[in-house]
Amino acid sequence: MCWRCEDLNRTVLMLGDLCLYAEHPAADQHFTDIVGAGLALSLPVDIAPPGYGLPPLDDGDGEC
Repeated sequence: MCWRCEDLNRTVLMLGDLCLYAEHPAADQHFTDIVGAGLALSLPVDIAPPGYGLPPLDDGDGEC
């Protein structure tokens, strides 16, 4: 698996864990808002929420 795919998988897993944490009664809402927005910004633009996401990188190596 290429490094971009691995990075995307890690980001999606962290977002899932953040969602689980946010459902906890003692969750820090300010923390979840900040971290969630930061993680959303690192997603590719085609799967990120509207207004978030990075444009796709084309480094010409033909991977991903």
